[in-house]
Amino acid sequence: MKNAMITGRSVVVAALLAVSCAASAFAAQPQPQPQQPPSAAAAVPSLPVGQDVPPISAGQIQRWFEAFTVLQAQDALQLSEAQYGRFVTRLKALQEMRRKHQQARNQVLGDLRRLTNPEKGSNDEPSITERLKALREEDDRASADLKRAYEGVDETLDIRQQARFRLFEEKMEQQKLELLTRARANARAARGRGKS
Repeated sequence: MKNAMITGRSVVVAALLAVSCAASAFAAQPQPQPQQPPSAAAAVPSLPVGQDVPPISAGQIQRWFEAFTVLQAQDALQLSEAQYGRFVTRLKALQEMRRKHQQARNQVLGDLRRLTNPEKGSNDEPSITERLKALREEDDRASADLKRAYEGVDETLDIRQQARFRLFEEKMEQQKLELLTRARANARAARGRGKS
């Protein structure tokens, strides 16, 4: 089991290196950053500018970060060997359910955006009403599914670990946002250089 975990960690570290390299490839020069505590995004080294790196989708970044989260959870929550397998299975189910609902919600919001576009939208009220109803139903389903998924994760943890898991998720979400923000800023800088 230890060897499998080490191999899994190596794959995720390599994936995060690729994400960081893709973000760095878009930057003209590394900008000086204010002193901050190290985060997952900042701890990953980057390749020199100009290296050919294929574009990485937001979906790929999300999946890699989810895998990184699973690996970090064992240390953050101080999981025993007996807990780890059940916890990982339930955490992955929570992540998959959250991703599925977010995709469904984004699709409905895209429909609403098209229907209500001031320039090209149809302003078809029955269609807008139907899409608003679909959005409410999706939000209700997501809320119920999230509650069940969290209960499943909590069953694998003691009460202290449950509290630490909520704090851990908050920290990982912040690190993911930092990573995505840096990638977007680098992409904007690259587009600006391309025009000049």
